[in-house]
Amino acid sequence: MSATDWTVILAAVLAIAAVNWWFFVAGQSPAAAVVAESGGPAEVVITVDGGYSPAVVQVRKGERVRLVFDRKDTSSCSEEVVIPAFDVRQFLPSGERTVIEIQPTEAGRFPFTCGMSMLRGSIIVDG
Repeated sequence: MSATDWTVILAAVLAIAAVNWWFFVAGQSPAAAVVAESGGPAEVVITVDGGYSPAVVQVRKGERVRLVFDRKDTSSCSEEVVIPAFDVRQFLPSGERTVIEIQPTEAGRFPFTCGMSMLRGSIIVDG
């Protein structure tokens, strides 16, 4: 192989690494659920538009949490959210907000996805 071939291979590997970093690492800092002043459940709004934003939500064990999914996207992939650890499979109407209330009883990282498992997010429960 010539030096040009190696350069092309290296550029392709770097491009693949950059794409993977962008989709799976960038912007993954957790958003904390905001505790309601009235003593109600903590709440976080998750925008659904080609992905979840924020994609990572941080909550406390034992605390009631309202996840408000605000679906802007019209693709069929985003029409459902699945949170297996909390037995949630919920339809998300386009252009509307859908509230899902959970109360985690154990610490850990719990994934949520669209119905096709293409859009991904996580709930981090602190002990």
